[in-house]
Amino acid sequence: MEDIPALAGGCPVRTDYLIFGSPPIEQAEIDEVVDSLKSGWIGTGPKVERFENNFKDYIGAKHAVAVNSCTAALHLALLAAKIEPGDEVIMPVMTFTASAAAIIHAGCKPVFVDVDLKTMNIDIQQIETAITENSRIILPVHFAGRPCRMDRIAAIAGKYDLKIIEDAAHAIETVSQGQKVGCIGDLTCFSFYVTKNVVTGEGGMVTTDNERYADWIKILALHGMTKDAWHRFSDDGYKHYDVVYPGFKYNMMDIQAAIGLHQLQRIEKYAIRRKSIWEQYNEAFKNLPVNIPFNGLLSGDRHGYHLYTLMLKLEDLNITRNQFMTAMHKENIGTGVHYRALHLHSYYAKKYNLQGGMFPNAEIISERTVSLPLSGKLSDEDVEDVINAVTRILLYYGK
Repeated sequence: MEDIPALAGGCPVRTDYLIFGSPPIEQAEIDEVVDSLKSGWIGTGPKVERFENNFKDYIGAKHAVAVNSCTAALHLALLAAKIEPGDEVIMPVMTFTASAAAIIHAGCKPVFVDVDLKTMNIDIQQIETAITENSRIILPVHFAGRPCRMDRIAAIAGKYDLKIIEDAAHAIETVSQGQKVGCIGDLTCFSFYVTKNVVTGEGGMVTTDNERYADWIKILALHGMTKDAWHRFSDDGYKHYDVVYPGFKYNMMDIQAAIGLHQLQRIEKYAIRRKSIWEQYNEAFKNLPVNIPFNGLLSGDRHGYHLYTLMLKLEDLNITRNQFMTAMHKENIGTGVHYRALHLHSYYAKKYNLQGGMFPNAEIISERTVSLPLSGKLSDEDVEDVINAVTRILLYYGK
């Protein structure tokens, strides 16, 4: 292999492009989708119900409601929690915009706090300082699949009579201090987007042990009707529905659930593969000018290994994070950024009068983080290509 990166005139490490986040899709999913198409149940139907039951069993929650995205799940979870205009939701500033946008769509205000520099999860110490008389909910995000300290968050929530809605878009397999994520907060929201650990293309789920929450979310997700399509047109005959709320079009389709049913069956297989890739990356990069992802887990914790986030030591490099990503692109390897902190985006900065310097840890991460391919689909050769590309770029542009 040449020592010169493709960006500097060398040959790329691979000829075909390695797409970031490409999911492992096997024949069973394809066959199940075809079966849905042939059956006539394309929209919400029996496979959605099966997927909900299987997911509920995997998580260990009493109820699971499938929707068309994690964004929808967050929105409906907030509405089910009966928040009112002017209520405040405390959340980390380092997350995807959907976490905050759902709060705004529910008519409430996101209150941002900084994150821990190592875990990239919400800074527990800052939660209590952000609480006001308008605080109603704490919304922790299990970043990259790494569990938040839910025991401490639950203690704060109990002290101030706040509800907990967990953003577990990265955390289907995650366990926090012996408790499965999805069974800890009042409601938990999951994602099945194409890059996630379980995929349905687009899709999400809300889990809860509260039957009232689950029933209300199911109604809200399909136009505020009391009967969904499957139950209106089942073999038992037609049943009239009643509209009890001006709801939303957030339902999951059977075509999506058909994919998820088989993805969920292989969740542990994929998890083992991602953990193996994670460990190979750590070993390969430990002596390079980067900080490898923190993996200090407490007893009873389980990491979901959703994202592999390198933190570049920019002070030891002659390139920026964006230039590093361009160099990886030239090597025919896709990368991602997770994330630019929300207060650095123009909407949130203007809307809530936020400025640089307010959340220093999130800003450090925003400048330096880059996510590498991490998927059960990656072959040994793919992993080797990623390692070779990262290594030669960092060595070439090191000071």
